[in-house]
Amino acid sequence: MSDRTVALDAVIFGVDVQSGDVRGDAPSYALVAFDGETVERDVVSYRKLRRRIESEEPAMVATDNMYELAEDKDALVHFLGSLPDGTQLVQVTGAQEPEPLSRVASRHGVPYSKEPMAEAEAAARLAAANVGHEVTAFTDTTEVKVSRGRSTGGGGWSEDRYTRRIHGSVKRRARDVESALDGAGLDYERDVTEKYGGFSNAVFTVEARPEDIPVSAERAGDVRVEIERVRRDGVEFRPLAKRRDPVVVGIDPGTTTAAAIVGLDGEVLDVLSTRTADTAAVIEWIIERGRPIVVSADVTPMPETVEKIRRSFDAAGWVPERDLPVDVKKHRTREVGYDNDHERDAIAAALGAYDAHDDQFERIIAKVPPRQDIGTVLSRVVADDESVEAVLADLTEDDDDESEDHEHVERELTEEERRIRQLETQVQRLQEHVERLESTVEEKDERIAEFERELSDARKQERREARERREVTRLERENNRLERELDEEREHVEQLEGKLERLKALWKLDHSNFADVSEKKAGLVPVKVIEQFTQGAIESADERFGLAEDDVVLLRDASGAGRSTARLLADVDPKVVLRNGHLSDMADRVLFEHGVPVAPADMVTVQEVDELAVARESEIEETIEDWERRAEERKRQRSAEMVDRLISEHRADRPE
Repeated sequence: MSDRTVALDAVIFGVDVQSGDVRGDAPSYALVAFDGETVERDVVSYRKLRRRIESEEPAMVATDNMYELAEDKDALVHFLGSLPDGTQLVQVTGAQEPEPLSRVASRHGVPYSKEPMAEAEAAARLAAANVGHEVTAFTDTTEVKVSRGRSTGGGGWSEDRYTRRIHGSVKRRARDVESALDGAGLDYERDVTEKYGGFSNAVFTVEARPEDIPVSAERAGDVRVEIERVRRDGVEFRPLAKRRDPVVVGIDPGTTTAAAIVGLDGEVLDVLSTRTADTAAVIEWIIERGRPIVVSADVTPMPETVEKIRRSFDAAGWVPERDLPVDVKKHRTREVGYDNDHERDAIAAALGAYDAHDDQFERIIAKVPPRQDIGTVLSRVVADDESVEAVLADLTEDDDDESEDHEHVERELTEEERRIRQLETQVQRLQEHVERLESTVEEKDERIAEFERELSDARKQERREARERREVTRLERENNRLERELDEEREHVEQLEGKLERLKALWKLDHSNFADVSEKKAGLVPVKVIEQFTQGAIESADERFGLAEDDVVLLRDASGAGRSTARLLADVDPKVVLRNGHLSDMADRVLFEHGVPVAPADMVTVQEVDELAVARESEIEETIEDWERRAEERKRQRSAEMVDRLISEHRADRPE
């Protein structure tokens, strides 16, 4: 039942809920400590159970349901992370779909009853017999992190010197860790962050469990060392013992090789499909899962690769009378889960061989005594075509060598002698198999070196892809920013297009051809607005919408202009200048001398549209006529003043 001796190398804890529930308050547990000979029983609280596990570090904590120790998956992962390095959590009733504990105990001859203490003892004894699955949420990879043990913010020395000392200490401790890992022959990757004076941290990713790493977690002075196993994506189950039960194997060779394992009850136990594993690797995978009695294929004749695997086990071969059709394979595997067509074909081959030998298996098993190795009998009867009786007789007979001088009296072999004979036969078969496997060692070593190079390249590629992903993220953010700017620009363009439409309407009013102007707009003239009576404002208006002869110009602020500014506006020769505020005398004189009409803006009704405006043409004309009347009066006054001045000058020059 087990490869263990009677006395175990370490203690196993069997645990079952005595009262309460882990999801409620204060559950109590039936605890059995089993060392292979003695059994210690106790009822403990959850907290005391955790303390005993931490202090005694049992080899296994065995239970029939892992969720009796944790309320959910997250709590289970936390519980697994708190276990000592050498302690395993074992679910003795199976993996994802556990069986009743009573059935497992009965199958393995372990005493069982429904009391919690009896269930805890049964779990401990089953785990001691390598029955069940280890529950793990962590990989066999461990991260060793060497980092600063204190802040670099300040110290008794100057800050630079203090920081340099801390980083130097981290670097020296990282070198010590690296030397220890090299001395232990462990594979690892190192990732350091260099800072002023040394390292701020160094992370070693080691392909080993914490208990196999010659480094301890510590925090001393300037340096802190942390050791943490790398988590899996979920919870995984690993069988405690490798099965060596008789099995039927189906193989589908090719670029993708598939193998299927079927037990003597017709249940599919495991399936493999791989593009990288060679024949030797497939053989090792099969060895870990059972002793092949029949090796089969789904085509005829048997492919060379399948024949090679069959010979390596000295197993019987099976192929169909003709290649199995796809619909037959689909029908035969309809209740079995598989990932691809290669796995389906391997399962169909294994089940076909099982169907062909099912009756023979039952007859053989019925004739084998309870203590005899069924696998050996099946192998010789099915593969070598021997009779069951002959095989059993051969396995139980004693040496009948005769001596010349003494008669030999046959005696019945003892149980120990029969066991020795059985083991010798197994050893011989294993030695032959080892000799065949040794021929592949050199090839495997070369493949391992090649895979290590590929692994290194793959890690470099992964780091490169990570950098590319970061760059893509940055570019996406930049693209989003540009898209927002583009949307803003589009809104601005829409505003400008509306303004352009209004400007086009005003432009039509500014030209002599009014054929396409609606009656509603007839009688209007454009007015061009100048914010201030300065040279800069005049030039800005000219640049934005142009100033031309006979334009109607509106000065929002007419004050402050001098001779040059007035002359610049007079050079445009506008039709009329409407002003807000008062003109300077100099500006008024310049515009008057150039014949530019000037009138107050409130004499005209001006309707503004953005930078431009419109006014009624009739009001403009009335304003110009008013200015012309005032101009005539102003000229007459100037003429009169000139005559008076000449008379005065003449009188002044005439002698008395």
